Amino acid sequence: MKKGLFKPVRTCAGCGCRRDKAGLLRILRTPEGEIRIDREQRGDGRGVYLCRSRDCLAKAQKRKALARSLKCTVPQTLFDELREETDDRTSG
Repeated sequence: MKKGLFKPVRTCAGCGCRRDKAGLLRILRTPEGEIRIDREQRGDGRGVYLCRSRDCLAKAQKRKALARSLKCTVPQTLFDELREETDDRTSG
């Protein structure tokens, strides 16, 4: 395989679809315990990915998928911030 042809694929915590990493939002729990959106997708710590749709965000919030993946409680303020980052489109 030639260098540069491989695109990392990740799974959305909301809908379970596998997509290119670049097309997803990354939510990060840092080693210090801070939970934030990792816009550069390079932060150190535990991460979880989410499609950029409000449908996926709602599914992930309802199933507590972010809290389970990050192994901590996710504050409501993060969900509010994520809502601003997502579109009204449906998942998939």
